[in-house]
Amino acid sequence: MPLPVTVVLMLIPLACGENPAIQLILNSKGLQYGKHIGAGWIQEQLELITLPDISGEIDVYILGTVFYTLTGVTITKCDFPEPSVEFYQDATGLKTSIFDLSVATKGGWRINYGILHGQGSFNMAIFGIDVTSVVNLGKDPDGHPTVTSVSCDAQVKDMNIHFHGGASWIIQPFVDHLKGRIRGELENKICPAVEEYILNLEYHLQAMNVSFDVNQDLKIDLPLSSLPIIDASSLNLGLKGEFYSIKSPTEPPFEAQPFTMPERPDYMLSMGLSEFTLNSASYGYYSAGLLKALINDSMIPPRFPVHLNTSSMGQFIPQLPKLFPGLLMDLQCYAREIPLFSFLPGSVNLGFQGAIKAFVIQPNGTQTPLFKLDVDSEFSSQVWIANGKLKGFGKINK
Repeated sequence: MPLPVTVVLMLIPLACGENPAIQLILNSKGLQYGKHIGAGWIQEQLELITLPDISGEIDVYILGTVFYTLTGVTITKCDFPEPSVEFYQDATGLKTSIFDLSVATKGGWRINYGILHGQGSFNMAIFGIDVTSVVNLGKDPDGHPTVTSVSCDAQVKDMNIHFHGGASWIIQPFVDHLKGRIRGELENKICPAVEEYILNLEYHLQAMNVSFDVNQDLKIDLPLSSLPIIDASSLNLGLKGEFYSIKSPTEPPFEAQPFTMPERPDYMLSMGLSEFTLNSASYGYYSAGLLKALINDSMIPPRFPVHLNTSSMGQFIPQLPKLFPGLLMDLQCYAREIPLFSFLPGSVNLGFQGAIKAFVIQPNGTQTPLFKLDVDSEFSSQVWIANGKLKGFGKINK
């Protein structure tokens, strides 16, 4: 059945620019893990399903045409083999197959032959159900992932049914004839049910958000930037991965650059993050005017040796206490340019061009500017994952 498709799409937090800023690679190991989770979920759900009614007619000697309906068909037991799921390049999608699925069911039956009617219960065992479904994975114009049925084939190898109660003695002798009819009805209903499920999945994918608020200032857009890329061993999803200011969303003065990710067959899922994503977040804060801070003396611990007043700062600027004796000071710190990240082998660097403006607070509350100090800094850090935790350290280079 196509449920592993759901697992693949839902485990991946899904997400338009020409070059993706984030890449996700799901390899065969990850696909098989998703299949295993999906198979267990299907097994649980099958016992909660009520199958569609099965109706038809058979010609019975002497009685003529007998119309029958099997209703309220529920699954009482299921022998669910592990499905086969593989990346399918021919359809740019997935191929899912289940072989030799067997189920035991129960339900009620009704028959109508002329003016006579009968009803009762039945037990039915269905053996050797084979289903193969191929789906295409794509994207819509808004970057939502899409899933479309390409082909479906279903076969039921054998079945057995026993009727109880009412006039079951009339139709029980014709079970062999009835089995062929019911098997054909089942085969005709399986693929439409699979395709209806895929349409329902498509509906939910279209309703998925591809933009998320990170906090009160930033949001991130995660639509698919291009069609999924599928080969024999992996699925590659490219996501836009761009941050925007919520109050003033504008495009940054730089674009995402192409990058490639090496395949790691030993990992189920790999994620690649370009410097564009971090820099778009930096631009979002900068363009919204949020990369600034006002520092006053109340923010400095009492035991700190330097305070923001003209007396304390006189040790650095001797003429200050002479010009402005006994006055408090403010420092306005801000970014002069967009802070930019750069990814280098083994490290992540951040260049920050800032400035500090110093003011004296006059007794009437007005501020008198003293000086402006430009501060250019470069930071570097190393980041890694150990024991399931993100770790790292940083330093100031200059």
